Order: sequence, then structure tokens, then C-alpha cells
Amino acid sequence: MPGLPPMVAPPAELVDDPLTAPDATNAVGTALKQVLEERLRQSRTVDPVFARELAACLTALVERGGKRLRTAFTHCGWRAAGGSGDTTAVLHTGAALELLQACALVHDDVMDGSVQRRGAPAVHVQLARQHWASGMHGSAESFGTSAAVLAGDLALAWADDLLTETAFGTPHGRRLHEEWRAMRTEMVAGQYLDLRAQARRSSAVDEALAIATLKSALYTVARPLTLGASLAGADDQVLDALRAAGRCAGLAFQLRDDLLGAFGDPAHTGKPADDDLRSRKLTYLLAVALRLADAADDHRAAATLAPDADPGSEHAVERMRAALTRTGARELVETKIEELTDMAIGHFEATGADHAVRLEFAALVQRATGVASRRAEEVA
Repeated sequence: MPGLPPMVAPPAELVDDPLTAPDATNAVGTALKQVLEERLRQSRTVDPVFARELAACLTALVERGGKRLRTAFTHCGWRAAGGSGDTTAVLHTGAALELLQACALVHDDVMDGSVQRRGAPAVHVQLARQHWASGMHGSAESFGTSAAVLAGDLALAWADDLLTETAFGTPHGRRLHEEWRAMRTEMVAGQYLDLRAQARRSSAVDEALAIATLKSALYTVARPLTLGASLAGADDQVLDALRAAGRCAGLAFQLRDDLLGAFGDPAHTGKPADDDLRSRKLTYLLAVALRLADAADDHRAAATLAPDADPGSEHAVERMRAALTRTGARELVETKIEELTDMAIGHFEATGADHAVRLEFAALVQRATGVASRRAEEVA
């Protein structure tokens, strides 16, 4: 197809089974690097300034990486559906997911006003600094925000191009694209509902769970699993089992992320630990804490955690953390994560995947949630 780079083959030693989840995580970095190099070359032919300032900034974010969990789950879904042999399409689907993730992160940081991502300044902050350093006119902050929106759009375009190319190269491309298309819409819906909840100062538990599912759980675990399975020509029974397993594991992942957003160490997470608290973002953790505070007539905790409370100083954030713990919300969320991981392992067993693949999934879920499932011990 004109304008698209050729499929980038993974390292020769990784083409044939067995390819483990850690192997897939490492191999997608190689494939992604080659894709990004080709995209940058294309960008230079469009305009060297665009390539140097915007495309290169996006590329740097992608190359700083992350856990590459989506690629690992894609590979796991492929194996669960009987996939074997050439892994090129799997790795390219994983690379497309990494680019889509970059789009989500860039836009999310703009909307949340976050200043740090993956241990470095967020893209809109970097672009604002470029504006200031170059002595441009106008607001550096406004420029950075506007340019970051374009960077996120560029990441989405690159992701769609790569997924489309991959779909054209597989006999199961139509099903692959259907999964991808559904995932993109779910992501946008989740982000919109998140914004809407903040604007409405909502504190509903069900609403928090719906946002977590759409915004994170589906596109972090459930859809990657079914994207991988689609590449292997999975039937509806396997796809349904993977969707159920992925929804549970993905939600557990998001609840863990909520806890890290409130109590995590920025040195380990690569992002500030108080953004969600200061903005009173509707998380399951916060919604549960407010419900528990109301049930216990803990008016001090309710006032501290209320959506319309003034975030104030660092001391106010510490009071929020204390309230999240005192109400029992922190402990309840930990329990919910454990329950969801057990459910995920149970649903995955319905795929009929062999023992090695079930072990791989259990290990990935533990990596995503920080919890060793009791059912995973039974699998082992």
C-alpha cells in the first residue's frame, strides 16, 4: 500500500515459537523502533521542522516505553487461540497499541494538566519549553497545549496506519480491524465520561467503574487479548472468554493504578502521586471512600474528600490520603483487586488454552495488578 513502510520482521530468533511474554515485550521494542525510524523519515520529507520539533518529541515519548503490557497481552491472546509460528503480525499489532497508548497519554496529560510522564516532562510541557527557548511570540503554554494535541493526533494516525497494514497482511484482518475500531471508540467514550464526571463533580461508584472499564480496562487488557486472538482466527467461544478475563484483569489493573496515583512513589511510577487527588478525579477509590464516609457518618472524611473541596496545599493532599485509609477504602480496593484477578484467571481457563499459556496469562495479570492470584497458584 503506498505510503506505508514494509512489515518489519522481528529478530530471527524470535520468529518461531516458543516466544514468551517477556520475549514479546522486548521484541516489540525492536519492531517499534524500526517503525518510528520510518515514520520520522517520512516526516522529514513533509517538513524538516515538523519532523525535528513535533514528530521527534512524540517519538521520544514512545521510545521511553512503559511496561509494554498491551503487547504482552496481545501475544498471550494469540497463543490462547492457538497461534504459532511467525510473530510479525503480533508484534506489529503490539507496536500499533503502543502508538495508540502514546496518543492517549499525550491527550490525557493535556486534559489533566499533568507535567510529568514516564520520568520526563509531559509532551505539552516540552513543547512549551521549545516555544520559550526559541523566543517565539505569544503564550508558550497555549502553544504547548495546541502542539501536544497535534502530537497525539499524529500518534493515532501512525497507529492506524500500522494496524491497517497489519490487517491487510493477515487472512483474519477484518476481525482484527473490528476489534481495533471498537477499542478506539471505547477509549474516547471513557475519556469523555471522565471529563464529564469531573465537570459534574460526580461521586457515584457505578459511574467510576464504568469510566475505569471504558477508559482503561478494555484497551489495556481485554482488547489486546482479542486483537491477538483475532490474528489466530479465534472462534466466538475463545473471544468471549478472553473478553471476560480481560475485563476483570484490566479493571484490577486500573484500580491498582488508582492506588498508585494516590499513594505511589513518583520515582517508581514516573508521574506525580497527587494529580488525581488535587483534581478530585472520580476514581473507584475516591467514590468508595465517600460512600464509606457517609455510611459511617464520618463528616470530616466526607468534607475532606468531597468533589467540590478545595485541593489547597500539600497538607490537604495528605489529609485526603489519611481519609482514604481511615474510611477503609484503601483496604477495600486492595480486596477488590484480589477478587478481580481470581475472576480473570477463572475466565481465562474457559479458553481451553494449554497449561503454558495459562501460566503466561497468570504471570501477566500479576505483573499488571501486583497481586498473585490464588487461582494462579492452582494453575501452577
